Amino acid sequence: MRVTMLSEVRGRTRRVAVGEFDGVHLGHREVIGGSDTVLTFEPHPLRVVRPEAAPKLLTSLETKAELIAALGVEELVVIPFDEGFAHQTPQEFVDHILVEQLHATRVSVGENFRFGHRAAGDPELLVADGRFETRVVPLVEVDGEIVSSSHIRGLVLAGEVETATRFLGAPFQLRGAVVKGDQRGRTLGFPTANIIPDEALVCPGHGIYAARTSQACAAVSIGVRPTFGTGRGLLVEAYLLDWEGDLYGSELRLEFLARLRGERRFESPEALIEQMRHDVERTRGLCR
Repeated sequence: MRVTMLSEVRGRTRRVAVGEFDGVHLGHREVIGGSDTVLTFEPHPLRVVRPEAAPKLLTSLETKAELIAALGVEELVVIPFDEGFAHQTPQEFVDHILVEQLHATRVSVGENFRFGHRAAGDPELLVADGRFETRVVPLVEVDGEIVSSSHIRGLVLAGEVETATRFLGAPFQLRGAVVKGDQRGRTLGFPTANIIPDEALVCPGHGIYAARTSQACAAVSIGVRPTFGTGRGLLVEAYLLDWEGDLYGSELRLEFLARLRGERRFESPEALIEQMRHDVERTRGLCR
């Protein structure tokens, strides 16, 4: 899949899906279906128009692009969202971007899609334009709840990664470069790969999780190590089962399968080690 900025777009007709698509969840996948081009915005519009209300995101642009590519899309077009773009009227967006630059023959959006200055544009404006076909996709529900990025963010923050997976259509991912820690896991018999989460992205709530990586299954701890009181802030530590190697400096991708338990303080390192053994065995069972 090609990833291009709007200014680099070349003339050809396109079937375009438009949206922010944070998380590329089941609702987004319905909107994208049948499109050869996805049009999205970077950064998230709220970071420009209402920074105080801007959410932490489920996916970086890189991760979003990979998830969209897996849907068979040919091209991801990125609009740099800035003050100038934010003041563009809905009609200007339709005329200059959808028609003149993208040569859209079909435009696909979710029923709650809004665009243009002060979010004044809506799907009805697109439907009324006879220069392209408009496909308006109803909101998708799972277990009686509407699938939305904001709801999924809340699930991830609460540690409910299994429910988040049902709404996303794939496990929630956390990525980061492996950095050197204090080697405490090694002294306990469970050497871990440590990553520092991106502060702009959602991170699962404190607890112990079963996850999958490209190398192996992993028991993952997210928290502040209350047993040892490190005072280092949030730590993400992954013990890769039955795997040995050096990951320092490389990117580790964690796909969360389940939350095993909450984070808690143990009376001794020995008690912690015993619990870690149980966590590893549960992880092994979930990864089969």
